[in-house]
Amino acid sequence: MEKSIHILICDDNQAIHDTIGAYIKAEGMTYSSAFDGLEALEIFKKEKPDFVILDIMMPKMFGTEVCKEIRKISDVPILMLTAKGEEIDRIVGLEIGADDYVVKPFSPREVVTRVKTILKRYQANNKEIKENKKVVKVDNLVVDLEKYTIEIDNHPIDATPKEIEILYLLASNIGKVFTREQILSTIWGYDYFGDTRAVDTHIKRLRKKLPESGVSWGIKSIYGVGYKFEVQR
Repeated sequence: MEKSIHILICDDNQAIHDTIGAYIKAEGMTYSSAFDGLEALEIFKKEKPDFVILDIMMPKMFGTEVCKEIRKISDVPILMLTAKGEEIDRIVGLEIGADDYVVKPFSPREVVTRVKTILKRYQANNKEIKENKKVVKVDNLVVDLEKYTIEIDNHPIDATPKEIEILYLLASNIGKVFTREQILSTIWGYDYFGDTRAVDTHIKRLRKKLPESGVSWGIKSIYGVGYKFEVQR
């Protein structure tokens, strides 16, 4: 018997749990509730849910900090909720590793539809990774998308799942230029209304973790277009 999808809802408003939870149950899924950031992390580590719905403004620890902590140990899909709807919130959500964004007030049906869409893509990606061992090697660089690791000279590099996916995408296509929109679409799988600065932020952080000299490869910026992975032969 196939295990049902289990979702962790993190919001300090009981009504959010009741309305979204009803739709989740109607889809044959189960859920747990957390009403503050610290409780959210505690339940996440204990239950290891398949999906997280995470409000930004929560007591004890903001959702953004919860998201950062989850991303240190898991690539589980995260849908963030916000009452603000400001552009900066969407950008911050992308930068810290959220998979999608919903602005309050929202329809619970819309939220569950987003959940199903994100899960479908996430599961398809995992299946593809398992069926096709995804490892790219360029000189002393190894990016392993099955283990979600980056190694340089056999030494592991600390990177987030999204940073690893971006590096894998670029390093798998040496010399090919990707626009910011293409990177957003490929890595996140959604149209983020032009919030391409999230890509720049991820690239900037990734570059800080990679050697600036002594290697034959690197991520090159193409002014006004995007990025490519370049190798000196």
